[in-house]
Amino acid sequence: MKNSYPEYAAIVVAGGRSSRLGGTPKASLSNGSKTLLASSLQAVATARQRVVVGPSDLPVPADVKLTREDPPFSGPAAAITAGVRALPPSCEWTCVIAVDMPRIAEAIDALLEVTRQAPADIEGFFGVSGEIAQPLVGIYRTENLRRVFDTDTAHQSVRRFLRQLNLQAVPLDGGVTDDVDTWESAHATGFDSPQWN
Repeated sequence: MKNSYPEYAAIVVAGGRSSRLGGTPKASLSNGSKTLLASSLQAVATARQRVVVGPSDLPVPADVKLTREDPPFSGPAAAITAGVRALPPSCEWTCVIAVDMPRIAEAIDALLEVTRQAPADIEGFFGVSGEIAQPLVGIYRTENLRRVFDTDTAHQSVRRFLRQLNLQAVPLDGGVTDDVDTWESAHATGFDSPQWN
């Protein structure tokens, strides 16, 4: 049951340039009923605190913190740094997800499940789908995430910092981490209607 999961916070990385979408914000893409941003926030609705890292004009609910990586467009590692700095210190775990995965809710369930009996020496878990590791589909012990990302992370690889942690892979069903990165993938998933620019 969801209420038996350890307390966690969530960071939604939503600040990329969306170059292959002609600059259309991925977060704004809708399937007719909800945007990718709303879908991502819904996937982590049970989090004690949710933080979105992206432009200051993103429409987020009142109970969601909005912050920005410094400098803007400096990459997902910098976004994680901004996110963890905005989080309360008390949550044991922090879920980190990218905003562009329509089926992310399925991954969240799998990640939360493994935290229930996580060995003390394991500092986090990341999803693997189609033999591809997905560091932006992960859940990490907050204190460890804060430790390795509390530095200059601008324009650097997320993996460079996560490799300092003792992590375990979580196998996910094929397609769960498929992202919307081009108009072709946007049309394929149905998230192809921008709600803002």
